[in-house]
Amino acid sequence: MTAPIVLPWPLRSGLEAATRALFDLGEQSSADFLRPPGEAALLSPESVSWRVFKNPLSLFIGGVAAVIMELAEPRVRTGVWEHTTFRIDPIQRLRRTGRAAMVTIYGARSTAEAMITRVRRMHDRVAGSTPTGKAYRANDPELLNWVQGTAAYGFLQAYHAYVRPLSDLERDRYYAEGTLAASLYGASAAMSEAALEMRFEAMANQLERSDILFEFLAIMRSAPILPLPLRPVQSLLIRAAIDLTPHWLRRIVGLTDHGLNALESAVVRQIGAFADRLILETNPAVQACRRMRLSANYLYVHDNVF
Repeated sequence: MTAPIVLPWPLRSGLEAATRALFDLGEQSSADFLRPPGEAALLSPESVSWRVFKNPLSLFIGGVAAVIMELAEPRVRTGVWEHTTFRIDPIQRLRRTGRAAMVTIYGARSTAEAMITRVRRMHDRVAGSTPTGKAYRANDPELLNWVQGTAAYGFLQAYHAYVRPLSDLERDRYYAEGTLAASLYGASAAMSEAALEMRFEAMANQLERSDILFEFLAIMRSAPILPLPLRPVQSLLIRAAIDLTPHWLRRIVGLTDHGLNALESAVVRQIGAFADRLILETNPAVQACRRMRLSANYLYVHDNVF
């Protein structure tokens, strides 16, 4: 049995502000998770996803791992680099992406569906060609499946590796839970870990090394993204993300020697386990529990199984 952690006010207030900044949660956007009172999300509070996504540290690591994998695909890479503000304003871009993930999991269903509709409309305007002449559209189902699959993989693997090991059944349940949200985005979710691995293998021959990926990693190491207390370990967390990506993909993109050693992995796991017990009122997971009339510690008190 794990016990939740509630820090004393001076420490808690600083972390609350850092969490709000990490997910771009201003006063108005924070309300998205608190209302309408009682309205269900796309997934239930009993889902594996609700517990996995509550951990901000594993979300950061998993999000970086997902982007590494996404940028290995040339059409996705060109679309991200040419049609977003990532190079110009990486912090805001990451915050918007993180908040979109939070709304998808924890937002009231009406809020999540409206946000996803806006995202799809924006994607309708994104199209072009890679430097080698491959045409792409952001709403191409094949590319949407790749982005959805790598994101699902990154978030789950980060939690599994650095927070709390999950059983095969829990991991398959998590992937199956992504079906509804994926369909709203125009993608089809892999229903199990084995199905996702097959999807990755089918895309392997389209992946390639790119200078843009290394530029992305340099930005992630140097930009003041994380809250000040975690800034000294930001580079460590980037390497933790690299470690999550499949070995075969690291060989393709040239990242085989950029991971963690055993001691560093242990440090990241200690931080991840602490974050998994830390209750912060600004965390969308806690606010969603409030909306559903559940206690703030609902997702933080559990035994060894979900």
